[in-house]
Amino acid sequence: MNSQVNQYLQEMNMSSLEEAKQYCLTFGIAPQDTVLDTQPIAFDNACDAYTLGTALALYRQAANAEAAANAIGEGLQAFCKTGSVAAQRKVGLGHGALAARLLNEDTQCFAFLAGHESFAAAEGAIKIAMNANRARTTPLKVILNGLGKDAAYLISRINGFTYVRTEFNYDTGELIEVSRRRFSNELRGDILCYGADDVREGVAIMHREQVDVSITGNSTNPTRFQHPVAGIYKSERTTQQKPYFSVASGGGTGRTLHPDNVGAGPASYGLTDTMGRMHADAQFAGSSSVPAHVAMMGFIGMGNNPMVGATVALAVAVDQQLHH
Repeated sequence: MNSQVNQYLQEMNMSSLEEAKQYCLTFGIAPQDTVLDTQPIAFDNACDAYTLGTALALYRQAANAEAAANAIGEGLQAFCKTGSVAAQRKVGLGHGALAARLLNEDTQCFAFLAGHESFAAAEGAIKIAMNANRARTTPLKVILNGLGKDAAYLISRINGFTYVRTEFNYDTGELIEVSRRRFSNELRGDILCYGADDVREGVAIMHREQVDVSITGNSTNPTRFQHPVAGIYKSERTTQQKPYFSVASGGGTGRTLHPDNVGAGPASYGLTDTMGRMHADAQFAGSSSVPAHVAMMGFIGMGNNPMVGATVALAVAVDQQLHH
């Protein structure tokens, strides 16, 4: 265990993570179960980090779910390796801040701005849809907005979301809803899944749903969809004097499409990462979906998008135990 982890354990008068785990269980919360239920292929250190963060939130008697999310973020940050990309970007604190924002009543619509070949967005979306509104007075709308209508249909059908089929009129700039189909009567059915043909339609979908917080994936399609959509939407929302908090999920070393993959060595960032910096208010490190790649960035082994879901779920659980 590093010194930061030990510092937090000392704050709680504990000597081990096992003790923190038992402490959480006395409140009926099992962080490890939540992590693995969200993304079954997550690493043990993800379970440990969430155990520390959840114990911190409980020990500090977090005033609400938003405060609990920030405390969980501190626990996550303690697991960043010193000097790593993840540590430099303070991604643990960033995850706490993003979850806190989703639990804040001012946020009305959250979008996973994804390349639909990744299921990580679905994993994160399901956890948020099933938990966030337990700690909010106004429901948070969750949408997926990605490239490809067939892919969006498949993801909706497999996960029980509502597929919204649209057509974009390139002459008038008008977005028309053609049809929608709900694949589940459960809470996950409230998640709307859109598929776009291109960037212009993707931006129009963002405006239609009045998205005020989003997270990009970092898939094989980022250069032609999600980063451009986030950047253009941010510019247009700024012109409208409306808030928009943009998070770039992935990036770091070793990504595809490197502008410089030789000379700069480990200091070289891929084009996906560089594009994320152009629009992001917060940028994470590593894959939106692959635990090993997030771990390579010096963080824990869990995809960034599922991590958003796990942070929200555990923050809500803390709030429920302390105040309900």
